[in-house]
Amino acid sequence: MGVSYNFSETETQVNVKAMVKDFAEKHIRPNIMEWDEAQTFPVELFKQLGELGLMGVLVPEEYGGSGLGYQEYVDVIVEVSRVCGSIGLSVAAHNSLCTGHILAFGNEEQKQKWLPKLATAEWIGAWGLTEANTGSDALRMMTTAVEDGDDYIINGAKNWITHGKSGDVAVVMVRTGEQGSSKGISAIVVERGTPGFSAGKKENKLGMRASETTEMIFDNCRVPKANLLGSVGDGFKQAMKILDGGRISIAALGLGIAKGAFDASVSYSKQRQQFGQPISSFQAISFKLADMATDIEAAELLIRQAADLKNRHLPMTKESAMAKYFSSEVAVRVSTEAVQIFGGYGYTKDFPVEKFYRDSKLCTIGEGTSEIQKIVIAREILSK
Repeated sequence: MGVSYNFSETETQVNVKAMVKDFAEKHIRPNIMEWDEAQTFPVELFKQLGELGLMGVLVPEEYGGSGLGYQEYVDVIVEVSRVCGSIGLSVAAHNSLCTGHILAFGNEEQKQKWLPKLATAEWIGAWGLTEANTGSDALRMMTTAVEDGDDYIINGAKNWITHGKSGDVAVVMVRTGEQGSSKGISAIVVERGTPGFSAGKKENKLGMRASETTEMIFDNCRVPKANLLGSVGDGFKQAMKILDGGRISIAALGLGIAKGAFDASVSYSKQRQQFGQPISSFQAISFKLADMATDIEAAELLIRQAADLKNRHLPMTKESAMAKYFSSEVAVRVSTEAVQIFGGYGYTKDFPVEKFYRDSKLCTIGEGTSEIQKIVIAREILSK
């Protein structure tokens, strides 16, 4: 192995956590069920998060961002998701995917143009890879970009896109070469308001209901060649690198949901009386809490390891896939047990655990399913 890790919290981390915790309690917690029931995407909340620097966590200060590292970024996502997974998901998608892609692969002019608006949440970002028939099989994408003078003309549709309607700018993966070829895909930035770029159906989801998920439709959408990120044919390679980092954020999302469900369970188990004593005094319940706590600690260590490698610009494909796979499954396990501990009350919307339960499932699907993570992990192990 040969890599040493130091996960002791810095003063910056302590301060960031305290700030996010305070914000989440004041501005997110009072509204979560209202937003969830109505499937409201609270754009104004994200503007407030932008003012605090939480929508450009990893963006250098010269582009209007906070200039922080991945450990602080994990803290931001965890503390938001501990209160509401939907808001955590949107913060993650904006930071890691759209903003992260432009930061990693944009030229200086492109960074100056888009990053300051994204880092402050003046603009909300979207990222388009998935299509209706190409979930895990991205190389078969049908959305095309054809050269026409100084422009590209884009035709096709993207599905399951976070902020596909409300996003002001999107990084879109398009086919510029042969279908099925990893060199046949390019990444192009498309701004909202560009003729031929529109939002399609908004998905009616089981969980994460306050995080907007819609189609993005391109109908002879003309975009300047200057909006191409990197070189023609680099899009797939770029997307895979972005997903490596994005997986850390979805792992952090799962960890936050698990922590929120666990916090509620511990508190409830001490208060709830049955047979003349708190239910926490029964081994059946205390053992559940022990398993939940152990899973959460293990998930956090995997995430901190991946974040540390990312900060040091070391390879972390395997570690980020492990963190995402394990943490997302932990989120489902812990939130399921939380509902069980709450019993009948856990099945009602008067208590928080049913929402953690619904929100958790997306973590095992988005940004690469658990099955895809296992393929990535196995490939990394076997290629050595």
